[in-house]
Amino acid sequence: MQSSLTLTHSTSSALLFLCAIETIYEVKIFSLPLRFSVLLKMKLSNSVSPTLGPRKRGIHMRRFLLTLFLISTAVFIGSAFVVTNYRQRLSSWDIVCLLRKTRSQMCKDDSRPYGTEALPKGIVASTSDLEMRPLWGSPRKKKSPLNLLAMAVGIKQKESVNKIVKKFPSRNFIVMLFHYDGNVKDWRDLEWSDSMIHVSAVNQTKWWFAKRFLHPDIVSEYSYIFLWDEDLGVENFDVERYLSIINKEGLEISQPALDPDKSEVHHQLTARKKGAVVHRSINQLLRGGKRCDENSTGPPCTGWVEMMAPVFSRASWRCVWHMIQNDFVHAWGVDFQLGYCAQGDRTRKIGIVDSEYIVHYGLPTLGGSVGKKAASAFNKSEDRNAVRKQSLSDLERFKTRWTKAAKEDGQWTDQYRNPVK
Repeated sequence: MQSSLTLTHSTSSALLFLCAIETIYEVKIFSLPLRFSVLLKMKLSNSVSPTLGPRKRGIHMRRFLLTLFLISTAVFIGSAFVVTNYRQRLSSWDIVCLLRKTRSQMCKDDSRPYGTEALPKGIVASTSDLEMRPLWGSPRKKKSPLNLLAMAVGIKQKESVNKIVKKFPSRNFIVMLFHYDGNVKDWRDLEWSDSMIHVSAVNQTKWWFAKRFLHPDIVSEYSYIFLWDEDLGVENFDVERYLSIINKEGLEISQPALDPDKSEVHHQLTARKKGAVVHRSINQLLRGGKRCDENSTGPPCTGWVEMMAPVFSRASWRCVWHMIQNDFVHAWGVDFQLGYCAQGDRTRKIGIVDSEYIVHYGLPTLGGSVGKKAASAFNKSEDRNAVRKQSLSDLERFKTRWTKAAKEDGQWTDQYRNPVK
């Protein structure tokens, strides 16, 4: 009988200990009260036999209660050690989540932005926009969907920029101008100037501006982000038709085709195909001997746009923004990796719109002597060479970073399995 009681005590203790472990690690926690109830009944029925006398039943009951107390104390102390052991790896919010009662409700609030744990969830405003508000009265009613046009501009291209901005109606576009020459006041005479957002920083590229002022949480209201250069001709471009086409075609990343007769075309994929609405690939022999055909699956044959006039969906921009390197001046190399942000098959989700096309004049606007008297032709050439040299340096560093990141991230899968170009 004594051995039977000892076995029962051991079995019960083991089961109770397992339940304690489940409590700490939140495994099957819903069943814990039920298991404890069953365990208690089993203990009472097995260890306190009805054939025993009152004195022996009392002894066994006291032993049981003492065992239960000791195990409960051990579990409590052990849980303290578990929390202490993980304290360095867990924030206070994670510890609170760890102690939630059920797995389904565990860390229900882990979507809170970092740093807002002390605030009631309903007061947290995690996104913003670029719409200006009046100092008094009601703001204008928003018309959905809104889109964004952002451009890096200099006063020398004022006429070209004016023509571009007028193509984007204010009823469904916010316009943001990045002034790389520091000149804002000379734009004030344009009728639309005061309703636009002006940001000034001397000799910075549009990618520098975009990384700092177009965070995805700031532009999350905008369906599409047009991140354009200033040296574009838009006589044959209609933005509303363009939006209709990319919506219908399901393009997450796109650009207007370039007029090959008037534009500086660096990559044949971006050249307009007459009579087409959209094209996503080319089939021809490129300069340098590379052949693009129906079997091509990546840049520069398909799944790619150039960086002078890209258009990003809200979702693709959230991805692209994170890929832009904060410490680089230029974005060379990023364009060849845009397919990773296409929200699907890059050969389908990235395309060139032929029916709404533009002209790319290819003007060398960066690298001049901003705020100084006109520099000599020699100095301008030297500046442009320095800009190109820095661009190539950024490209090589981007390649190195991508290769290193891909190698070190064991949880990332390369859906295209091709090296950065």
